[in-house]
Amino acid sequence: MSDEYLFISDCHLDPERPQVADALLQFLQERAAAASHLYILGDLFEVWLGDDDPALEHRPVIDALQRLAATIPVYFMAGNRDFLLGRDFSARIGISLLEEPKFLRLGNQRTLLMHGDTLCTDDQDYQQFRSMVRSPAWQSEFLSQPLAERQRIAAGLRRDSADAMAQKSADIMDVNQQAVRDCFDQNRVDTIIHGHTHRPAVHRYGPDLQRLVLGDWNPGPSYLSWDHPQGFRLVDPRV
Repeated sequence: MSDEYLFISDCHLDPERPQVADALLQFLQERAAAASHLYILGDLFEVWLGDDDPALEHRPVIDALQRLAATIPVYFMAGNRDFLLGRDFSARIGISLLEEPKFLRLGNQRTLLMHGDTLCTDDQDYQQFRSMVRSPAWQSEFLSQPLAERQRIAAGLRRDSADAMAQKSADIMDVNQQAVRDCFDQNRVDTIIHGHTHRPAVHRYGPDLQRLVLGDWNPGPSYLSWDHPQGFRLVDPRV
């Protein structure tokens, strides 16, 4: 096993996209199994309604994660789709939950891990919604509802989100560059790794700073690798 760190995000597992589950299963069983660490930076699932959901449609991937977590450390950071994934689920399959932001030193790189949605400050409607659903009071009230009612509420929220996104420009839903600069300055890091925007890329900010953006898993796998001495490598069919 190599001392290699892998980072993924935005798989958005959904029964309507079985090809994504197939690609992720292969990745977990082959590519991730040969690494030393796996970090999942949010939106593994298209929707997660609470740890009491049996999520039978995702059982093959969940079982594969559990098998992987028995051999290497697997970490999960919540995204905007699966922020209700909690300690019961993580303890059951053996993964570790990460609070956002998470600092990590890779070689000489002081690195910041985040999902990425907090950098999209131009989308003020979304930021207000995020503040609401991340509050303990809202989550407690939502999780107290029967699963069938949560499914009904979530379906309505997803329809509203799709309608709202259709009316927004792509730039509004991307990161705000001042928010990125502030993130570098406030956290004193060399590298920021995030997903969320579905725009895989390597962005340079002068000779010493970089922002590495993970892609979604459509049309194919997207992941970031780090090891010594090669450093970071973004693997994505669009880059």
